[in-house]
Amino acid sequence: MITHSNQTADSRHLLEFVLRQGDNALVLGHRMSEWCGTGPALEEDIALANTALDLIGQTQMWLAYAAELEGRDRSANDLAFMRDATDFRNLLLLEQPNRDFGHTMMRQFLFDAYQVPFLQALESSADQRVADIAAKSGREARYHLERSSDIVIALGDGTEESHRRMQDALDRLWSYAGEMFVTDETDIAMHNAAIAPDLKLIHAQWNDTVQARLNKATLAVPDSTFVHKGGKNGVRHEEHLGHMLATMQVLQRSYPNSVW
Repeated sequence: MITHSNQTADSRHLLEFVLRQGDNALVLGHRMSEWCGTGPALEEDIALANTALDLIGQTQMWLAYAAELEGRDRSANDLAFMRDATDFRNLLLLEQPNRDFGHTMMRQFLFDAYQVPFLQALESSADQRVADIAAKSGREARYHLERSSDIVIALGDGTEESHRRMQDALDRLWSYAGEMFVTDETDIAMHNAAIAPDLKLIHAQWNDTVQARLNKATLAVPDSTFVHKGGKNGVRHEEHLGHMLATMQVLQRSYPNSVW
């Protein structure tokens, strides 16, 4: 839970914090939308598209608030479609390509296990706008976690082939998951201002959830402690984000200010 204090958050850190939430939802939402029409089964195709829509809805709320905080007469659409990759603040985990269904669901699960306790904590944020967005987003995140957990367990403890693919996905993604808990000055400022929780507490909850689900999935947690980082503060992104944005932003880049 967030411990309230009398400190006021620096506006720069608040903007940075809100952008991170919006960019996480946007990038993962677009990645999930890439499955539309190509899912492994009709039911999964619909579920993947619905997850993407949930995330894009969350994006709209976060980036609309970020645009207001920025005060540069830009909209949520401008922030989504007219920024370069170096301006994005999403976790590196979320820009990783889909590869296959198992890889997609493992990425989703690792993030969902973080989002549920994080958004729950944000519901008591000292910033009412943050708290309201978290309350709306949290209901969707809980469903996402239930679904991604079930699939990770079913595939991990399934056939020899599905188990191999899920273990490969976990091995590939594990070193990216740690960035969620790397603390910087924005995280500290938001915690001190009672806007966001202590990431150490979220990490403990995440670890409990992940360990329990992976045990049921008969998957082995990698023993590496290496963490890829730099996405959440914009220091570095991998080439995957640039390729994704080229596709996602092409219409607005080609025809600026177009509307339906």
